[in-house]
Amino acid sequence: MSAFATGRRTHTCGELRPEHAEQTVRIAGWVGGRRNLGGIFFVDLRDRYGVTQITLTEAQSDAIKFSTEWVLGVEGVVVEREAANKDHATGEVEVQVTAIEVLSEAKVPAFEIRDDIETAVETRLEYRHLDLRRGLLQRNLVHRSRFINAMRRAFEELQFVEVETPILTKATPEGARDYLVPSRVHPGEFYALPQSPQIFKQILMVSGFDRYFQVARCFRDEDLRADRQPEFTQLDMEMSFVDEEDVFRTWEGVLASTYRDSLSVELKTPFPRLSWSDAMNRFGSDKPDTRFGLELQDLAEWVPTSGFKVFQSVLESGGRVMGVRVPGGGKAVSRGQMKGLEALAKTYGAKGLAWWKPGQSGGGAGPVAKFCDGDSGAKLRELTGAEDDDLMLFCGASQRITWAVLGNLRLHLGAKLELFDKDARNFLWVTEFPMFEYDEEAEAWFSAHHPFTAPVDETLGGDSPDRDGMMSRAYDLVLNGWELGSGSIRIHSQELQSKIFDLLGISPEAAQTKFGFLLEALSSGAPPHGGFALGLDRLTALNLGLDQIRDVIAFPKTTSAADLMCGAPSPLEAHQLADVHIGLAGKALEGPSDGSQE
Repeated sequence: MSAFATGRRTHTCGELRPEHAEQTVRIAGWVGGRRNLGGIFFVDLRDRYGVTQITLTEAQSDAIKFSTEWVLGVEGVVVEREAANKDHATGEVEVQVTAIEVLSEAKVPAFEIRDDIETAVETRLEYRHLDLRRGLLQRNLVHRSRFINAMRRAFEELQFVEVETPILTKATPEGARDYLVPSRVHPGEFYALPQSPQIFKQILMVSGFDRYFQVARCFRDEDLRADRQPEFTQLDMEMSFVDEEDVFRTWEGVLASTYRDSLSVELKTPFPRLSWSDAMNRFGSDKPDTRFGLELQDLAEWVPTSGFKVFQSVLESGGRVMGVRVPGGGKAVSRGQMKGLEALAKTYGAKGLAWWKPGQSGGGAGPVAKFCDGDSGAKLRELTGAEDDDLMLFCGASQRITWAVLGNLRLHLGAKLELFDKDARNFLWVTEFPMFEYDEEAEAWFSAHHPFTAPVDETLGGDSPDRDGMMSRAYDLVLNGWELGSGSIRIHSQELQSKIFDLLGISPEAAQTKFGFLLEALSSGAPPHGGFALGLDRLTALNLGLDQIRDVIAFPKTTSAADLMCGAPSPLEAHQLADVHIGLAGKALEGPSDGSQE
């Protein structure tokens, strides 16, 4: 048996350096390219670690045939190159071949294996096994591995215990987002894949584990975006006998240690804290990008002096009038670009976009310039700090629309005008989110976070709870305008948990059916506890400067939740459906009539 029949090698393709000169080595990898220069053949041999150039004589090349992406095993002598290739770490040496063997043949690949390909995403996902050979994706996944392992070490040093929680579990009240798994041995009943390990980690606290963490796979059946996949990975944790600050300090320490170990980056801690109300009023977003200003400003005090009846009627109907000052925007943003901003504002619910460019000699320019002259203009300048050559953007509508319009215009202009440092890492804790949200279509109240989140006021406002104004002890961690994860201090009282269920319209009978095991645990002596879960796919993408998470996941799905490489999801044969007691009215594939599998 040859030395390469089992893939044996002495070095990788990224390992050889001048100090290996005159050594006989064996390397193996994929053919990345070949060149013929005057009867000497140069071949780039590639593996995960790098690229090594090998040289063959004309006789050797004639004796063995191979092509791009074939797998070769090579034995040869390391020699220093006359002209180094600075593009590769191994570029100062090459291997002069003394023996070569084809370990595996390959058909012509669907696309060339290089970092700068412009192949369609669908093609890359269909041939993901080829796409993953690219050095760029391999480096992404290596970073992901090292980053996650650094986090694991940081939690273990803090005496956290890693515990695996079930994948087959019980469907949640928001079951429309659950992936369901039919049971073969319990006809007509289903498991659900977990959206998070939430209830199990709370039960671990009741069980006395005190500090838990897990690199958890989670599943959510919802529309996908650049930062969302149907199955995702989060670093999940829970702690007993803590409040919000304990959770914050723990995560700040873990992230500081992780960035130091895996990226040699020092994070500034503690991270700033900002309440949800302040975040919305200042930035129009509960995940604000704080790398630049352009903060929203309330203009209710100015409206009565302006004489602008449209804004006055907005205030009288309970809405908000707010503005954003763009320093220097009067010159930086043209009238043509203003039309684009107006179109953007309309996509978020505005009927139009009011704007003003202050002028030196009076009202200035813009649709509302005549309302910004004289005393009115002086008042507006006083409130906003507006100066000549600035740009003021206004929105008067419901609070929700005003926040959405100005918050998104702010982000658009921040990027367009390059107002922030792309290398900055602005972490931020956003705290005290609303406890409940009202769904007008369903005409029902739902938990803004989840029903196990503790309220700020545990009395719930007394005998007449106001769900609309009730705030929770939930918190998010934000980085540069991206939500990294969510957490909260949990309810540890069975009585309070039952009251929250009641406010959500969940009857005692339904609560017992859905959450009886949690209520039983809470009645058995539950410590005060809280936790947090951080999205690892999203954070890894941000670390690498990516605006989507697909390229930090080995086998991602498309935006329609399809796996193009495997062909999933796919129909099943009738006997397979019958085994789990499901009928699909003609949707099953035809299969063996006797119920056996071929």
